[in-house]
Amino acid sequence: MSTELKVVAARLHRVRMPLVHEFRTSSHRKAFLDHILVELEDASGAIGWGEIASSSDPYYAPETVESCWHIASKYLLPAVLDRSWTRPADLAGAWSKIRGNQFAKAGVDTAAWVLWAESRQLPLATVLGGTRSEVVAGVSLGIEPTIDDLLVQVQHQVDAGYPRVKLKIAPGWDVEPVRAVRSTYPKLDLHVDANGIYTADDLAHLQQLDGFELTMIEQPFAPRDLLTHARLQTMISTPVCLDESIETLADLETALQLEALEVLNIKVSRMGGLTVARAAHDRAREAGIPVWCGGMHEFGVGRLANVALSSLAGFTLPSDVSASEKYYARDVVEPAVTAVDGVVQVPDGPGLGHQVDREFVTANTVDELTLRPGQE
Repeated sequence: MSTELKVVAARLHRVRMPLVHEFRTSSHRKAFLDHILVELEDASGAIGWGEIASSSDPYYAPETVESCWHIASKYLLPAVLDRSWTRPADLAGAWSKIRGNQFAKAGVDTAAWVLWAESRQLPLATVLGGTRSEVVAGVSLGIEPTIDDLLVQVQHQVDAGYPRVKLKIAPGWDVEPVRAVRSTYPKLDLHVDANGIYTADDLAHLQQLDGFELTMIEQPFAPRDLLTHARLQTMISTPVCLDESIETLADLETALQLEALEVLNIKVSRMGGLTVARAAHDRAREAGIPVWCGGMHEFGVGRLANVALSSLAGFTLPSDVSASEKYYARDVVEPAVTAVDGVVQVPDGPGLGHQVDREFVTANTVDELTLRPGQE
């Protein structure tokens, strides 16, 4: 019989962390990140942590840190306070009328899953249905000032043992950087990610990438432009991977019907949490589509949730679950997430399997909020 839970306090912590290396994509660059940690406390005193890993600006997705703070504080957290529930899906139902706002929902949904796992004294991976004890990790590299700078960054990750490297690309930074990396590393598992910057006018240009034996070309066109993704897939042998296009299970179903993808990037944040992410894994596996877990430069809380999700059987490609040190000099969890020869161990302790370092979180918090039942 499932144990009934009730959230008696909910907290938001806006935490600011510097990146160890500035990261640039086709739309923006960043030297530090603000993410919102979500903390749900049960009547028993158990705690579940989640992470809202939204960007600060509306470039990757429409949401921002400010919009997520508003939605979480005004709608999501009040909806779950003092509500009895037995499974995470029960809480997800509490905000079913709220449209969109996937990043904000993801932080609360993840916290519910972690709290549920903690209440049962089971690892998050176990309650999700994971079957692996370790996950192969890949890394994502941004656009660098020069190709030589990029090759230095690739070498750092190869030396660290990562078997897969993803390169961000954009018009003017695509064929030649890829050619240079492939020439230097002929056996490296290599793929590229455009974050939707290209248009149908670039179809012929993107065909040039087909000769570099890439694992995939990720999200070349705008999120809603599924028809052009499908058209590109008929023109190249390299698999097209969708990321920003897939926010809901309905999006995935449409893309499958249009044959617009051969690989799916499942991001917990983009899909509104672990509940939908797990369902997307199940549907993709049924359709024979390999999946991997994408990242948003999460702090340790979100990173550990990604590791747990990546332990599911359908995650057959390296996921963006690299070690904390790839992005942060110090992480918000103890111990930090580590990788050995590109492999991350799936925690076997209750919940996240690591402890949140409250002192460090407090030292890096720029805003916080606590809500309790009956509070105006």
